[in-house]
Order: sequence, then C-alpha cells, then structure tokens
Amino acid sequence: MKSMQVTATVSLDGKLIAQLPAITPPGEHRVVLVIDDKFASPPVKIPKPLLKLNVLKWQVWPAESMFRREELYENDGR
Repeated sequence: MKSMQVTATVSLDGKLIAQLPAITPPGEHRVVLVIDDKFASPPVKIPKPLLKLNVLKWQVWPAESMFRREELYENDGR
C-alpha cells in the first residue's frame, strides 16, 4: 500500500479531477479520499440578476414642495 498526497479539483457537478504520479500503474485501485476543509476554496457565489425597477417621472409636484423629516413625521419621530 502506498500513500500519496495530491491536489484535486472538484467541479460544480461533483466530479473529482486529480493528477496522479506517473509511477501509478493503470487499472483499478482502492482509494481513500480525505477532504481537508481548511484547504478547500470557498464556494463560488453566483451573482443575482439586477432588479428591473420602473422609473416614474412626476411632473405635477409643486415647486415649493418640501419633504423634510419634520414634515413627514410627527413630533415623536413616527
């Protein structure tokens, strides 16, 4: 029995890709797999698509309109 330490890559569909030394004879082999969580790269984050927001153009606001906090909320801030 031989012990080898190699680096392997796991694809998104769960396939393991590893390169063994050339001295490994071809054929079936019994393999023990140990995954080191500290060495594993973080999972790939798929970015979420941007939200489609509708832009409304308001042309009927009075020019003197103010929307300060004091005007929107009561004295207790609610």
